[in-house]
Amino acid sequence: MPERIQKILANAGIGSRRSIERWVAEGRITVDGRVAKLGEQLQGRERVCLDGKPVRLTAAKLARPQHDFLAYYKPGATRGTEETAALKLPRPRHGRWIDVSPLDRNTSGLIVLTTDGELASRLAHPSAVVAREYAVRVLGEVSPQQQQQLEEGITLDTGLAKIESLEVGKGSGSNAWYHITLREARHRDLRPMLAAVGLAISRVIRVRYDTVALGELFRGASRALAPSEAKSLYAIAEATARRRTGTA
Repeated sequence: MPERIQKILANAGIGSRRSIERWVAEGRITVDGRVAKLGEQLQGRERVCLDGKPVRLTAAKLARPQHDFLAYYKPGATRGTEETAALKLPRPRHGRWIDVSPLDRNTSGLIVLTTDGELASRLAHPSAVVAREYAVRVLGEVSPQQQQQLEEGITLDTGLAKIESLEVGKGSGSNAWYHITLREARHRDLRPMLAAVGLAISRVIRVRYDTVALGELFRGASRALAPSEAKSLYAIAEATARRRTGTA
């Protein structure tokens, strides 16, 4: 059965749907020697190339794709976006790694990667509700009033942002740590939120993404996700799809 080029390439682990749409718009993808069009239907037997390099689309891979999942400890000095080639990652069985949980350059800690482009697209959608926990080093202490403000919500340029919970960690003074959990707010809202209530932070480490925890990973190290962790991510993706189609 014909499928849109975005879905076929995403299922094959070539990239997320959003990435593929961008590559098509940039003319980087060709089908049987011609520049691909966004939304065109493929049978899966065409000769598809990305940047002139053939993309292998086997029938077995498209019908029953076997995807890989990885947890990686991103050091603060490296990028945690789709530029995964710069990271020291094990080679997946097929396709390429796609970061479903990007971090900015100044934030270290857990990122989750997969070869399932469809899953990555759904988790990246603004309607996806994913619990993300951060260890944050704060200069001084967070007052009850500041915590209440953060939980009730802070109005930023991106809209209303709030935390789900805040727990006191170790240390004090200039080395006071707190564990902050976000759910619907984007991770880039965390620093502006804390600044808005007068808190100065010196370090942010993501320690959990949904059920995937950083645990005992060292910086620059990775581990394969347990089946239960991957299953939880698919549950979030399915719930996101239902909300988008109004079938929840």
